[in-house]
Amino acid sequence: MTQDEALALLKTGASIFLTGQPGSGKTHTVNRYLQWLRQQRVGYAFTASTGIAATHGNGVTIHAWSGIGVRQVLQRRDLDTIAANRRLATRIERTSVLVIDEISMLPERSLTLVDTVCRHIKGKAAPFGGMQIVLVGDFFQLPPVVRRDVEAAMLPLGGGDDTFGAEFAHAASAWRDLAPIICYLSEQHRQSDRPFLDVLAAIRANACTGIHRDLLAARRIGQERLPEGCTRLFTHNAAVDEINQQQLQRLGGKTHVFTMSAKGAEPFVQALKRGCLSPESLQLKPGAAVMFTKNDQAGRYVNGTLGVVEDFDPDEGYPIVATRGGKRILAEPSTWKIDEAGNERASITQIPLRLAWAITVHKSQGMSLDAAVVDLSRAFAFGQGYVALSRLRSLAGLHLLGLNERALRVHPEAVEKDAEFRAASAVTRETLIGDALSLAARQTAFLEACNESPTSGATREPRQPRASYPTAYEVASLRETHAKAYAPWTKVEENDLVLRHQQGESVDAIAARLGRKPGAIRSRLKKLALI
Repeated sequence: MTQDEALALLKTGASIFLTGQPGSGKTHTVNRYLQWLRQQRVGYAFTASTGIAATHGNGVTIHAWSGIGVRQVLQRRDLDTIAANRRLATRIERTSVLVIDEISMLPERSLTLVDTVCRHIKGKAAPFGGMQIVLVGDFFQLPPVVRRDVEAAMLPLGGGDDTFGAEFAHAASAWRDLAPIICYLSEQHRQSDRPFLDVLAAIRANACTGIHRDLLAARRIGQERLPEGCTRLFTHNAAVDEINQQQLQRLGGKTHVFTMSAKGAEPFVQALKRGCLSPESLQLKPGAAVMFTKNDQAGRYVNGTLGVVEDFDPDEGYPIVATRGGKRILAEPSTWKIDEAGNERASITQIPLRLAWAITVHKSQGMSLDAAVVDLSRAFAFGQGYVALSRLRSLAGLHLLGLNERALRVHPEAVEKDAEFRAASAVTRETLIGDALSLAARQTAFLEACNESPTSGATREPRQPRASYPTAYEVASLRETHAKAYAPWTKVEENDLVLRHQQGESVDAIAARLGRKPGAIRSRLKKLALI
């Protein structure tokens, strides 16, 4: 499926799993859709399973957005606590489209918890409370880290998810209920090197043998042949900071320090800092190997562009970077922010660079690299080698320091599901894409459902809940003054009500005693035929 075809389906409001090989344009397609949503004034939220991925779209992690945090399970009191957070509940209620990026790293249980929270707060039984859900990612990349212990007295979620089974989100009951349309992107915009594409395809099929291994073996180098100033990808965190600092200290010249600035609510600021690849305190010298950590709107660089600090601007003091592509770029401060309903909640500003003698495979996700020294001798997770190798644009840019057998393996379940996803996407393309009139009608219906004008784009008043039952945060607010507002009546309470009414207590007095609103007392008395 092409990017344009997937975009047309996204605009219908259907829930979609957008997938494809690295470099197929998943991020580009999502960005085009978000731009369209902004133009149409449709409320959306961009989230991701990791902080790094979330910052790329001016969003937050799905854990923070939904309020589930680090919870592995939800007890009923947890739902009440989440719903009582007025800001969080309002945010969810006003969201029509929820994007979850890097879905491969989100455990199945977390997806189901998000679904539970959204249904509860929106007050609708439909999956995720009726929002359009856009799941983005590739299950061949890094799998989720899952705890195997289960707490007692957890909230039953249904669908057989009460024990930890398969790790991936596509095994969750929430995914099955949602039944997203599969859009498998087939274009390739990162690699054009045919032999290298064949190697990546072989790893993706868990069939890297013979000629593919020979091609990789031909890229092996020793420590004595490390190319000058080339980024090194490691599977473990420990070596990265040490190498970067050692290399910086070896350089002569003055150290220039650039300190990150921040504004906004502290929790959001901290989330941005955790997800930003540029450090809070960036130390640079002439000759430092660096990497740009953000896409430039002017197109001068992208996340992953490599270069060397050549000098510092005499007026502003900002670093001047000579890229491997021959460009000379003044690296001026850039801003990462969290937007919510078109409003900026927090932002951080820093030079969009980081030291790049070394970086972890995990932090390289989403990058495109011209060249890198890759050490996969200690690869320990499925997909780790695939992620590292697929960052590169060509085989010629690969300098392989080490390789173990796990580096050439992807998760077996990912291989099995991939065939299913491809087949489902092909069916979607045949049955839905060809009918332009039907697509246009669905797009119009989607905008109307979001209470947006498809022609003028004027913003209408926010949608009101369809049911007369109050929203979750309204119930929580009421219970601050009426402890049992909208709670079911028990037989004991009903007998107490009857007795107090017969003794002549006023409705207001009974309401105060029972923790309910006077209107609820009258309604119950009418139901009992006492008034």
